[in-house]
Amino acid sequence: MITHTFSIIIVTWNALPLLKRYLPSVAKTNYPAWEVLIADNGSTDGSAEWVEEHIPECRVIRLGQNYGYCGGNNRCAEKATGDILLFLNNDVEVSENWLDSLNVLFQDPKVAVAQPKLRSVTRPAEFEYAGGSGGFIDRLGYPFCRGRIMDHLEPDIGQYDDQRPIFWASGAAFAIRRDLFFREGGFDEDFEFHMEEIDLCWQVQRSGGIITVEPKSVVWHYGGGSLPAQNPRKIYYNFRNSLIMLTKHVEKRLIWTIFQRLVLDGLAGIRFLADGKPAFTIAIIRAHFHYYAMLRSTLRKRANLKKTHLFRTDPTLILPHLIPFEYHLKGKKRFSDLSMPPPRENP
Repeated sequence: MITHTFSIIIVTWNALPLLKRYLPSVAKTNYPAWEVLIADNGSTDGSAEWVEEHIPECRVIRLGQNYGYCGGNNRCAEKATGDILLFLNNDVEVSENWLDSLNVLFQDPKVAVAQPKLRSVTRPAEFEYAGGSGGFIDRLGYPFCRGRIMDHLEPDIGQYDDQRPIFWASGAAFAIRRDLFFREGGFDEDFEFHMEEIDLCWQVQRSGGIITVEPKSVVWHYGGGSLPAQNPRKIYYNFRNSLIMLTKHVEKRLIWTIFQRLVLDGLAGIRFLADGKPAFTIAIIRAHFHYYAMLRSTLRKRANLKKTHLFRTDPTLILPHLIPFEYHLKGKKRFSDLSMPPPRENP
């Protein structure tokens, strides 16, 4: 069996408390071939100095300025030596042997991207919001996970412990073959952060790659370490980047898809107003204006991908209904409640 070398890449910016809390567990990884690279996005809180003093086995890459999540990861990946790049958030705790089952998974040459199972740091018996046991989307690009529908988190009782293809792997713990990462151009830096992992997974699928979850590998994610969920900036990026992603990748009826999404975004903005959260409504409006400003360059990316990425995405990984309606109107709060198409036997 091949022993893959994992390059664990952690982007950080002025998050010294998170590094102190979570990095020691990563440094205790028990695996024969791995390295940790800290991509420091110009921190001024002593993060780089602390890592170099207290965990010298980690290699600090001083980027000198804040390139964001996508830019920081892309630049640090150029310094990595492993054949598997594993992008890890700075608020993730791992077990000592978490890489073993991922190494076994990557023995299959068809596997392009993978994630471990994500549990919550604060509620360890539950799945974690950012990835659960593998991510999916509905027909308008709304993401959800095995173990997390909208804001509802399921307890992890082993119900999603099967290794299987998924639509997207969580950016909290995202493993990808190094050569593939660079061939696909890395993370799209127009996203800055949020949704970039779904975008890249969609692109990888269109090049024929398979995305997989390996639940035997478990990590614990705090979530919101860099940007809390109830933050207008996060709302902005999620709404803007969803539209960019759909424009790049939707294969048919793009205008109709975007129109439906814009209508639902408008309804979300009205609801935020009714809930006394006008800053969130303004964030959605800004997201739409900036999406339009970026539309020309996004359409160029779409045209280029149509020339080079000739595989169709697996329809069994896309919910044919709308997840907000399934959740709010039909009360479906568990992945097992959804009418997902049966997975293909031999993807």
